[in-house]
Amino acid sequence: MAPNNLPRRGFIALVLLSLQIVNSSCKLESEILLDFKQPLKINNNGGILSSWNSSVPPCSGDKENWDGVICQNGTVWGLKLENMGLSGAIDVESLNDLPGLRTISLMNNNFEGTIPALNELGELKTVYLSNNKFSGNIEANAFEGMHSLKKVHLENNQFTGPIPSSLTTLSKLMELSLDGNQFEGQIPDFKLGVLRFLNVSNNRLQGPIPASLSQMNASSFSGNTNLCGAPLDPCPSASASKVPTVTIVLVAVSVVALLAAIIVIIIVLQKRGHQTPQTSASSPPLHGHRKVASDDLDRAEQGGASPAHSTTSKKGENVGKLSFLREDVEKFDLPDLLKASAEVLGSGYFGSSYKAALMTGKMMVVKRFRHMNNVGREEFQEHMRRLGRLRHNNLLPVVAFYYRKEEKLLVSEYVDNVSLAVHLHGNRSRGHPCPDWPTRLRIIKGVAKGLLYLYNELPSLIVPHGHLKSSNVLLNESFEPLLTDYGLVPVVNQEHAEDVLVAYKSPEYKQSNRVTKKTDVWSLGILILEILTGKFPANILQQGKGGDTDLVTWVHSVVREDQWNGDEVFDKDMGAAKNCEGEMVKLLKIGMRCAESDVEKRWDMKEAIEKIEEVKEKHNDEEFYSSYTSEGDVKSSRGLSDDFSYNING
Repeated sequence: MAPNNLPRRGFIALVLLSLQIVNSSCKLESEILLDFKQPLKINNNGGILSSWNSSVPPCSGDKENWDGVICQNGTVWGLKLENMGLSGAIDVESLNDLPGLRTISLMNNNFEGTIPALNELGELKTVYLSNNKFSGNIEANAFEGMHSLKKVHLENNQFTGPIPSSLTTLSKLMELSLDGNQFEGQIPDFKLGVLRFLNVSNNRLQGPIPASLSQMNASSFSGNTNLCGAPLDPCPSASASKVPTVTIVLVAVSVVALLAAIIVIIIVLQKRGHQTPQTSASSPPLHGHRKVASDDLDRAEQGGASPAHSTTSKKGENVGKLSFLREDVEKFDLPDLLKASAEVLGSGYFGSSYKAALMTGKMMVVKRFRHMNNVGREEFQEHMRRLGRLRHNNLLPVVAFYYRKEEKLLVSEYVDNVSLAVHLHGNRSRGHPCPDWPTRLRIIKGVAKGLLYLYNELPSLIVPHGHLKSSNVLLNESFEPLLTDYGLVPVVNQEHAEDVLVAYKSPEYKQSNRVTKKTDVWSLGILILEILTGKFPANILQQGKGGDTDLVTWVHSVVREDQWNGDEVFDKDMGAAKNCEGEMVKLLKIGMRCAESDVEKRWDMKEAIEKIEEVKEKHNDEEFYSSYTSEGDVKSSRGLSDDFSYNING
């Protein structure tokens, strides 16, 4: 009998051992994270990690019990420890025991030293270490074996040496941001063809740009030692490099002599120009090279005297003096802008915009406004100071202004990634990718936050923005939205406001010649519908009193009771998977409530923004992921929303 009992005893021992392993694994995630936390140095802002304690598990299903932890199906799916002032050691080895870990973000902290051994976490999909103090070379094999990796953000650290070649072996890598470091040597060749976003600007790279990256934005390569090839200037030919040194010296001497002659001619012409009063009201506002056709420049200059002409004011109105609203920016004066090379960015009924490159290399945008000549100097200056005190991540700050009775100039910093309108409508016509669903949701939430801030800081204004449209939403490198042309209603001539400002296209102005505290909400609703449908709201281009809300009418015509198809409404270029439609419908419904023509039924700004914040980015972790935004910002979830059906009329 004893021999027969041995297998049974062995089986029982095996079961008990298995139960012990399972039981220990239930405690393991909390222990792992506490081990990970132990070598971290946490400042006062890091008090948020006080929720990390063994009395409760990190996750209860998809609910996070610990701050900074992202949960999915009851396990730790990601860590999002951002903006906490963290430093110390990053214990990657301890995280290796988290089998479900897919994303880690330690952005905007104070970590130093070499990059942690990330390849020990072979299943990671996204890594965000930007805006820290990491330094030193990254080993060539640092990312070897990380075949699930889709996004790597290492920007704004102090890394040196070559870009690690193992990055080129990652078949799923879609985003790579290495800008603002000190990487050297040549850019490796990414031949896998999956990479959609790359930024290696402001490093010390040199040599030819690989042909596989020739379709990237030129700004992604700016600020390096000596890069060449598409999309930058062509590389010198081999024959050119063999030109004798004597020939090069002779050419250089000739060029210097020619430049000296040109400078002398310019000085003579300038002296003559100072002796002759300027009389032309159509002279260009900024001197220097322009990357625009002459007929475009002529159109941009119609309707007012130029800033150059303003320097000859007979009343001695603080000639050429800009009034700065920020102390933390480089100071310059109007003559510096006049000397700068300029490019016309756009021209409309409101005014013209120019990009000016200062002698220091700083890029500024100068907006020249018409239809503001009814406001007095003191009133205008006080309002500009009020706008200058505004500080928010989703507002493009006004840096300086210039006052003349006939014209006003507003100066702001240049944003390289152009406007939302270009990404929604211009990219399509040029065959470039349009923003996907997570990016559009992120943009809408950023716009909403910026509007709420304006409402809180400018309570005396009926319409704190007043001119919200997609061309007045700029996008930075991270596709965060920046609102522009806000707060201008008080300084625009009333007789021109209805032709100029979006607020005066609203249904309430069309019906009763008035705007209300909910008018900006209407503009937000129109913008949401434009972003979701990809269709331009034609009424914004119409001059005069308002205009039919064509986009709202069209959406209403498509969405009838329960019989409609999301493909008929949503922009196909969003590329969202089926299980995102519930949240898309929810946001569409919010847009319709914001664009309600009846002011009494329309939501107020606070309610609208609360509803927008409730919209989540739902996606299938395997089939869909954002090529613009952080997977660490959201958690994966399944299925359509239970709270909203396709009946949008309810």
